[in-house]
Amino acid sequence: MRTRDILVTLVLAGLVVSTPAEAAPQKPQAAPATGGAILRSTVTVNDPVIRLGDLFINAGDKAEIAIAHSPAPGKKQVFDARTLYRLANAHGLPWRPLNPTEQAVVERESTVVTAEEIETLIKSALLEKGLDSRSDVEIGNRMLRLHLPIDAAAGPTVEDVTYDVRTHRFAAVLVAPSDGRSNQRVRVTGRTLLMAEVPVLNRRLLAGETIGKQDIQWVKVASDRLQTDTIVAAEDLVGKAAKQGLRVGAPVRTTEVRRPILVEKGSLVTIVLKRPQMLLTSQGRALESGSEGETVRITNTFTNAVVEAQVTGINTVTARPLGTVLSN
Repeated sequence: MRTRDILVTLVLAGLVVSTPAEAAPQKPQAAPATGGAILRSTVTVNDPVIRLGDLFINAGDKAEIAIAHSPAPGKKQVFDARTLYRLANAHGLPWRPLNPTEQAVVERESTVVTAEEIETLIKSALLEKGLDSRSDVEIGNRMLRLHLPIDAAAGPTVEDVTYDVRTHRFAAVLVAPSDGRSNQRVRVTGRTLLMAEVPVLNRRLLAGETIGKQDIQWVKVASDRLQTDTIVAAEDLVGKAAKQGLRVGAPVRTTEVRRPILVEKGSLVTIVLKRPQMLLTSQGRALESGSEGETVRITNTFTNAVVEAQVTGINTVTARPLGTVLSN
């Protein structure tokens, strides 16, 4: 019996309710196609114009069609779904948005001039006007950035600068390349600061630690921001001990350091008494801590007399001449 006759017989018997083609598994239906073009949601360009191929992948021979001016260097331009559909439709590009929130964000590539670079330019201009070379320039807007075209042949220049010696304030006009149509002019204001180099610590020190040459680095600090007792010479810092924890990079004040403690309060010390052609030593206990050259009170452990003595070494003191006994 032929296959067709078998199928007909089975259908009549109620054992098969569809043909083999109808019984085959159905493939899931694909989402409605938007055409061959695919939208780019974020785009970076470095040309003065935006082209259709910047916004759409697979734009084919329409990719080079210019559809808008590019934003200024460093700026952005947003194309919403309606605008994108209108552009695609106007140029015969098969694309439509899947939802009304679709958009493309186009950013113009740029060379960034930072605030620090701007300050260097202005300082150079002010030096020509007699600014002290020890001074630094600080612009008022520390977030200022200049965006130049990526292919700009030159950087910004200072077109004009004025300076008030009394207030240390300045105003300058910077001229920088823009997008080829015109230059951008930016007015910048700020002040000058007379700087001083001071020694600071390159690591955190705990109380009692002694400062060595290897612990020091130099930084520039505005002179008017320094306390009157700030240490400005390395020799006034090296060899001193921290009275308290000291921070990295912060100017150190004279009240924050001291000479290293050579005699600790409560420790046993050697008392040295110098006489003509005679050197006497005795043992004592320190009643207070002291650094080299400082005078501390010592109790003689044999006589219980309290004497004043000068710290001359680690756990070593030199007693004063006769008549310096304080009490028995």
